[in-house]
Amino acid sequence: MYIPAVFAETNLSKLHDFIEQNSFGVLVSQADGLPFATHLPFLVERTAGPYGTLIGHLARANPQWQQANGQTALAIFAGPHTYISPSWYESEQVVPTWNYTAVHVYGRFQVIEEKGPLLEIVQRMVRFYEQSMPRPWSFDASSTFAERMLAQIVGFRIEVEKIEGKWKLNQNHPVPRRQKVIRALQERTDESAQAIAAMMQVMLPAEE
Repeated sequence: MYIPAVFAETNLSKLHDFIEQNSFGVLVSQADGLPFATHLPFLVERTAGPYGTLIGHLARANPQWQQANGQTALAIFAGPHTYISPSWYESEQVVPTWNYTAVHVYGRFQVIEEKGPLLEIVQRMVRFYEQSMPRPWSFDASSTFAERMLAQIVGFRIEVEKIEGKWKLNQNHPVPRRQKVIRALQERTDESAQAIAAMMQVMLPAEE
C-alpha cells in the first residue's frame, strides 16, 4: 500500500484495535497466477507472533484455500471513508480528495483441517461476534449438525509478518483548514462522515 509518511499509522495496538472494529475484511492470494479474493470475518490474536496472528475459516468449496496454503497472503481491512469537497477549505488552488482509514496485513497462509483446532476457531468466532447480543447463541459441537458444518469448512491462520496502517485525514493541510473540514463533516448525517470527523478531531494538535 502506498503510504506517505504523514498518513502512516504504526502503533501496533491501535492497528489491532482497528482490525477488531472493522473485522470483516478481504483475503487476497494467488490462484492460477491471478489474484483471488474472499470477503470474510477475521479474528486477531494480538500476542501470537511479533505482530499478532489472524485466524478465520473458509468454505471447503472455495478453491482459494487449496492454492493459498503456504503463500504470502494479504488481508485488507477498511474503515470509515468519505469524500472531501475543496469548497470546505475556503481556499484557492485546492482539489477534491477522499479521507479514509485502512490496514493491510501480510503473512504466510496456513490451512487448518484438524477437527480440534478447526472447532476452536469456530467457537472463538461465535463467542466474539455473539458477545454483544442480548441472547448470545452458542455452537453445540456435539450435534450431528455441527459435525456436518465442520466438514464443509477449513480453518486458517496467518502469522503477521508485516502490518501497515494508513490514516488519510488531511494531515497534510494546515490546522485551520482541517478544522473547517471537521465542521463540514459534522453537519452531514451519514455515519462515515461523522466517524471521519471524530478521527480528525482526535488527531488535531493539542492547543497550548
